Amino acid sequence: MIVNYRTPDLTIRCVQSIIDQGVAKPEDIVVVDNRSPDNSEQRLTKELPGGVRFFQSGKNAGFGAGVNFGVRQTHSDYLLVLNPDTYFEFDSVSGVIDYLRTTPQVGLVGLDLINPDGSRQHSARRFYSFLDIAARRLPVIKTLFSSRNNRHLMLEKWKLDAPFDAEWVMGTGFIIRSDLYNRIGGMDESYFLYMEDVDLCARVWCEGLKVQCIPGAKLVHDHQRSSAASPFSFAGRAHIKSLLLFRQNFTLPLFRSPGVDKVVKSFGKGPAALHSGQSASESRS
Repeated sequence: MIVNYRTPDLTIRCVQSIIDQGVAKPEDIVVVDNRSPDNSEQRLTKELPGGVRFFQSGKNAGFGAGVNFGVRQTHSDYLLVLNPDTYFEFDSVSGVIDYLRTTPQVGLVGLDLINPDGSRQHSARRFYSFLDIAARRLPVIKTLFSSRNNRHLMLEKWKLDAPFDAEWVMGTGFIIRSDLYNRIGGMDESYFLYMEDVDLCARVWCEGLKVQCIPGAKLVHDHQRSSAASPFSFAGRAHIKSLLLFRQNFTLPLFRSPGVDKVVKSFGKGPAALHSGQSASESRS
């Protein structure tokens, strides 16, 4: 499942790698164009490998909405969601599917994102506090709180070289059980850009299932997320807006990272839920 927006070359490369490495058959691949204002629709219609299922979303309502649209066109037991700027160098997915089949307590697995040079991007993260956000974005604070930033990136967990619990994983490449995805309502389309992956993982934890990362389940990601840029950039402002939206439904403390337990307990008790009168269980339905 791939959502394209003005990246037809990257999308075609991603799809071709899926087929070349035997990750999925062409007929099991869904590509959604999120109403790109360029020639993406024409390019993808003509140049995607035969059998790949291509859909035009009709409007660009954001990444999460594009994923939800594509998921409605699928009927598989597991969903592999990818950014267009990714590609496989070998089949790292089959092992993850086998792991999910034998580990029912895990609902979502983040792939091991690597740069083209082979270095790791550390795609597992802890839930945010405002201090974590500042330590990621402001150079002076980042220098002063380098150990804090390392903790946020869960660097110590990767050293174990075994599957580990991640509070949330980057939405660049992950696998989730289809029934779980549908049960929790898919991605929250209130987020136009950024944080929809954090929200999705939080709701997986709220269902009593785990989010994990598996070292070695590699996926090449050749673009660093621009959300880590200055808070005054467009991407930075969009990220902060989505953080405030996340705060409406989940806790976002000032200093101390909340951890999974506090995030789960806060679900349905934020300003948005209180205003609407919804309980946590009603929010999940």
